[in-house]
Amino acid sequence: MNRVFRSHIIDITGIILIAILVYFISFSSGLALSFDIPPSLLNLNVIFISILIEALPFVLIGVLIAGFIQIFITEDHIKRWIPKNRTAAVIMSCVAGALFPACECGIVPIIRRLMSKGVPVYAAIGFMLTGPLINPIVIASTYMAFGNDFEMAGLRMGLGFLIAIIVAFSVSIIFKSGQLKESIHLSHSSENNRSFLDRIWSMLTHSIDEFFDMAKYLIIGALLASIVQVYMPAKTFLQSADNPVVSLLIMMGFAYVLSLCSEADAFIGASFSSIFPKSSILGFLIFGPMIDFKNTIMMLSVFRMKFVLGVLALTASVVFFTLLLLQNFI
Repeated sequence: MNRVFRSHIIDITGIILIAILVYFISFSSGLALSFDIPPSLLNLNVIFISILIEALPFVLIGVLIAGFIQIFITEDHIKRWIPKNRTAAVIMSCVAGALFPACECGIVPIIRRLMSKGVPVYAAIGFMLTGPLINPIVIASTYMAFGNDFEMAGLRMGLGFLIAIIVAFSVSIIFKSGQLKESIHLSHSSENNRSFLDRIWSMLTHSIDEFFDMAKYLIIGALLASIVQVYMPAKTFLQSADNPVVSLLIMMGFAYVLSLCSEADAFIGASFSSIFPKSSILGFLIFGPMIDFKNTIMMLSVFRMKFVLGVLALTASVVFFTLLLLQNFI
């Protein structure tokens, strides 16, 4: 218990120090003049803060859901909800994710908690891929971003669901269970005997644990994504927009690096519509919410590296080849 408390103190102290540094860089013009801070560093600071501000609310929602799953959902519930048949379980997990308004920023603690309750790894991946991509909020934002046109929203939803099923089913074949870095020891035999208020308090305690566990990786991911955005030569990439293969790779790369929340990425994607073909825009809209840079960092804190890199490569390949094959039909 003391070790956990000391760990939280270290996490809180680190977050406070980062906040103080960001404050001085952002709001102290005298400091900027004294140290002659370059504009690129100030731009990096703005992007870093914007990613954190955009992501933190969804991380908080995610850890609250993870805390609820830990206290109120038992293995018996999971066994009743998840079909034993592998194909049915993959489809069920993708449908559940499509109906669940989660963001990729907060999906990792949710799937970790689900897996600790007995959800198969392939079902967890299916939920992770569709949750941030096809939920009602994302579809509505996509519809509005493209001028109240349901075509892009429908293509994003349909192709995203198809790709998620292919990836999740492939994971079920390639990877075995036990991909978490460490097993989470659960004790719920006494939870049902406790009062409702005590269980709510336990839920909040678990949510706090999840938040401090995930927040440090979110900060690292946001910082690295900001560095790449500031110092990446975007003009060179934009000159290759005429090539459908290269433009698709570029837009998927942008989606991965920019690490935008899925509720907002459609407006960024729509701004590229006059430059890139529709298949490339869909690559941006589908691949980013499934897995991006900061999401990868958070996944590495939970899963084995070989598994994370495998899922990343598998997802990127399926998105790329699916859109490449269908580009003449969309």
